[in-house]
Order: sequence, then C-alpha cells, then structure tokens
Amino acid sequence: MIDRIYISYTETDEPLAQELAQTLWAVNLESSSSMYSKVLHVSLGQRICYGISHSDCMIIVLTREGALSPRVNQEIGLAVAGGSNLIIVLAEKGVELPVLVEHLTPIRFTQDTFTDALGYLIYTLRNLTKFEWLRIKCPHCNEEITQYMTPQEEVDRSLLAGTRLNTICNYCESKLFLDPRTFKPFL
Repeated sequence: MIDRIYISYTETDEPLAQELAQTLWAVNLESSSSMYSKVLHVSLGQRICYGISHSDCMIIVLTREGALSPRVNQEIGLAVAGGSNLIIVLAEKGVELPVLVEHLTPIRFTQDTFTDALGYLIYTLRNLTKFEWLRIKCPHCNEEITQYMTPQEEVDRSLLAGTRLNTICNYCESKLFLDPRTFKPFL
C-alpha cells in the first residue's frame, strides 16, 4: 500500500513539483520533499533522510537541470541504497537518466505534456495501491470536499471522449468539472 510519497526535484522545477504535490493531494496521498518545510534545528540532510526513509515511494521530477543536480542525484542514491522505496521517474523528453535509475522506464513529458504525464502517473499508482477518496477544493466556495474516488472505467471513458468528470460541491451545490487526469476542478 502506498500512503506517503517523497518528491525529488531541483529548485528550478518547483512549479512542476507543486503541480505534482497538488495532484497527489487530490487522490489523498501524502507527499513530502526536502524543500517543503524549513524547520529550525533540522538540517537539509536530516530532512532528506527522514523524508525518504518514511516514504513508500519516491517520484523523481527529472528535467535537464534536475539530472545535473547533486542533491537530486544524492536523493536517488539514498533511495536506491535503502532498497525499500518504489521509484518512479517523471523525466523530461531527451533527458538521460542517472546511472542508478537508468534501468527504470520513465514517464516522459515535455513542458506542454506534464499534465498528461501526471495522469499516467496516477493511473500507474492506482494499479499499485487502492485509492478510496478524492479531495477537491471547490473553486466557488473554497471548501474542501471529500468524495469516493471516481471508478477507473469512468475516468477512461472521459479521457477517450475528451470530456471532463462531473460532480457537485457538497457545500455550495455548484456543479464542478474535473480534469480526468489530475482531478483538478476547472472554473
């Protein structure tokens, strides 16, 4: 069962990592990173070790800058050495994978297809673990709502038809349209 995910990325890829974290939040997965919280008296090295050792899976956001980042490569080494983390690589098209993860099949993306890659990531995780709840922040009333996870068959039909998923906010009763890849609401 996958409950906690560690996100490895370089500072320049923060917007991609935030989009990933929001998508994981929507399907009720906890995520962390060494850059999430700067806690006094806890060093960067301790945050990395703690985050990786207390996660079930590590997702690496690997862009050209990320592949050259010493910190990202050290985080990969720590996860591989620990041996108990599932590692999934989101790699920008054309980026060569670091040696410790070159045997893995990455989910490839471009700047224009990152949302598609997130959709494939969620599909992959859904085949490895059970998603029961979906969390949505209503764009109309700003309330956080929790609903049963949309069945994969319905998500697949929506993706094939090029349509959005429909739901209703429990608080303001507004109709919501969700991206079937990331479950984010459209305005």
